This record gives sequence, structure tokens and C-alpha cells, in this order.
Amino acid sequence: MGPILTIQAALKLFGGKGGNVINISSVAGRYPLPNASLYSSTKAALDAFTITLSKELGAKNVRINTILPGATDTEGADSAGVTAGSEYEKMFIEKTPLGRIGQPEDIAKAAVFLASDDAARIIGKQLSVSSGMYGF
Repeated sequence: MGPILTIQAALKLFGGKGGNVINISSVAGRYPLPNASLYSSTKAALDAFTITLSKELGAKNVRINTILPGATDTEGADSAGVTAGSEYEKMFIEKTPLGRIGQPEDIAKAAVFLASDDAARIIGKQLSVSSGMYGF
């Protein structure tokens, strides 16, 4: 419900001038993880929600896109057991051509790009920021 309520509130603030929404999802929406069925399925739903809303809101000059992080060094990853040097971290690193998990700055830079005028024609897309995890 968080993204739905946040987007509803943002639309009121945008008024008639339009705006930009960037949802944060996960590569797990496309490549579900074992023992994470609820997490993976809600991320897949958020991706579909983004595509649908982009078609509904584009005419109102509202752009909406989603960033799909892969394994990223955050407090949430730590609480899920993906801590520095853990077996989970090693497993994720092995799945990435870059040989590293992401940093929050990697996601922030992608968000800044999507919010900028340089991305003015990007709408309804999922931008993978995953170090090449799972091939995308």
C-alpha cells in the first residue's frame, strides 16, 4: 500500500503541471528468490503497477518509472543476512559480472538521472541497477 498512498499524495501536489515518480522495486520481481515469495511477488506487482500507471498518467505529464536494484549494501540487506563477507554476499557477487554488490550511491545516481530532463522521454520502464545480476 505504501507506493499507492505515496503516489496518490504526490499527484495532489503535482497539480496540473505534472511530475515524476520513481518507484524502488527489485530484480527479485523478475527473478524470485527462494524463501522470499511475498517480497518477490510484491515487487513484481509494483513493476506492473508502474507500467499501468504510466499509461494512465502520461497524458497528465506525469512520468513514472521503477528502479530495480540487485543486492545492495543497505541496512535491509544486513538484516536479511547479506552482510559483508557472508555466504549470501559471496553468492550474489558470483552472479554479477562486476564482481560486487551495489552501494546506495549506485541507486541514487540512477534516481537522479530518471528525475532529470535527460530522461524526459522515459516512462513506464524498469531500470535495472544490479551489477548485471541475472543478466540484466
